[in-house]
Amino acid sequence: MLKIAVLRGGGLGDLLFAMPALDALAEAYPEAEIVLLGTPLHQQLLDQRPGPVSRVEVLPTTAGVSSADGSTDEDGTRRFLERMRAEGFDLACQLHGGGRNSNPFLLGLGARHTVGTATPDAAALDRMLPYVYYQHEVVRWLETVALAGALPVTGEPRVVASRAERARGRSLLGRRGSGVVVIHPGATDPRRRWPTERFAELARRAATRGNTVVCVGDAGDAELADRIVRQAASDGRTEVVSLAGRLSLSDLVGVLARADVFVGNDSGPRHLAQAVGTSTVGIYWVGNLINGGPLSRATQRVHLSWTTRCPVCDRDVTQVGWTAERCEHDDSFVAEVGVDDVDADVESLLNARSLRSVA
Repeated sequence: MLKIAVLRGGGLGDLLFAMPALDALAEAYPEAEIVLLGTPLHQQLLDQRPGPVSRVEVLPTTAGVSSADGSTDEDGTRRFLERMRAEGFDLACQLHGGGRNSNPFLLGLGARHTVGTATPDAAALDRMLPYVYYQHEVVRWLETVALAGALPVTGEPRVVASRAERARGRSLLGRRGSGVVVIHPGATDPRRRWPTERFAELARRAATRGNTVVCVGDAGDAELADRIVRQAASDGRTEVVSLAGRLSLSDLVGVLARADVFVGNDSGPRHLAQAVGTSTVGIYWVGNLINGGPLSRATQRVHLSWTTRCPVCDRDVTQVGWTAERCEHDDSFVAEVGVDDVDADVESLLNARSLRSVA
């Protein structure tokens, strides 16, 4: 059996950006076992879920590949690579980044053939594309696997929510209003976050119109979500609830799949909401839209901030690749996005959902 290894560390969004490339590999090599070298989060999402990945092997702590703090577990990395070499991979695909750290790691797998991206100082693979920061991630990885003869079959990521997840989502959401609006206020980079008072005003408006409004996120987002709940309910009549910090990844899939509209920053939950088929309204800094925004607009709306300089120190912020230095300020780059415009898209998508259900 043909065996293909795909290297993709990072967060939830990073994996979802690579999903169309994984679909392309599965279509080009239908008999192949596709092994994703990813993170525990990736394993949680893909375990026993239909899709192109046969199994996930969790990466060891390795600088530039899977380490949050730049450290490397030398023994763990050595053992992992030894175990992977014993798999006898026919093809290894680097869908991780510029290759300074990931290309040597990929070469350590001992695969017969390798493809990936590379900056000028990265180790050479058999077939490579230049890594240029400003390119949409989905397109980048589709272009990369095309080097191995895998042509696109899907343009955006898709994740199938199970019947059990949908039932769990229905249970967690409880009584449904006229529509369900899910809000995610977080983002790994605080500069991507829309101010909480804007989310709160949006939530208040949606709830006032009879919709169920729920905030989601991990434990790190709980304080932001609680703030939104308090601010939205300051009139004493509006009810907005928070599930932030209380959901497993499977729970989140179910909640997102049952939602009518998702509103949030450029983040993993926004990408996941789109992948499970939910309409989204995303708030983006323009540079992030280039690299990771939705490609379609029928049910995926975006609102852009055109900020190009830090609002505090006035430093140019357009060079935000992984090699670029940044200033120490975390002030929002998307604060200029107004509530009225976002709210109009939420209403438009809710109305479109209502029309579809009637039809």
